[in-house]
Amino acid sequence: MSGFIVGLTGGIGSGKSAAADCFAAHGVAVVDTDAIAHELTAVGGAAMPALVAAFGAKAATADGALDRAHMRRLAFADPSARKRLEAILHPMIRTLSAERCRLARTPYVILAVPLLVESGTYRERCNRIAVVDCPESLQISRVMARSGLSEGEVRAIMASQASRDERLAIADDVIANDGELAALENRVGELHRTYLRLSSENAKANC
Repeated sequence: MSGFIVGLTGGIGSGKSAAADCFAAHGVAVVDTDAIAHELTAVGGAAMPALVAAFGAKAATADGALDRAHMRRLAFADPSARKRLEAILHPMIRTLSAERCRLARTPYVILAVPLLVESGTYRERCNRIAVVDCPESLQISRVMARSGLSEGEVRAIMASQASRDERLAIADDVIANDGELAALENRVGELHRTYLRLSSENAKANC
């Protein structure tokens, strides 16, 4: 069981998933709250009955998964709908992520949380916080390229998240990601060695 948790966060399009993959390549357990959310809202996902009950049949696709496009539009148009959606999903995500961190068998765990800055609950669980950072213009171009969203839609998502300055303000470590994979891998390698040392010191202190 790992007792040292590194919170990994970054705005949409920052490359948080790429950084998480680099840590995983070092054999580190990665608990990704986005991935858990997708599990919960996939066909047969544990959250789907409550979501359909709350939002009606339109919340689901024909095969029974969450209709993400529909729910994204609804959540941005209606703040109360967004709060209801979060009230259903967030407790389930917190419970599952905590359990997976607890069961991890690596010296430290990467807990990847897109909205870590906005959530005191996750921040309190982390021994250290690493922020993946890049210019906002690069975030926008990446998201547009991969998702087909318009620039306005991407900016609306970014506006709903913590600002770049707010994320950097809470960072213990910053991972610059300008798109050069080798540079990203090198930075993650440096931090991996640091986290191994810190997790070892933490384990000794708690013996």
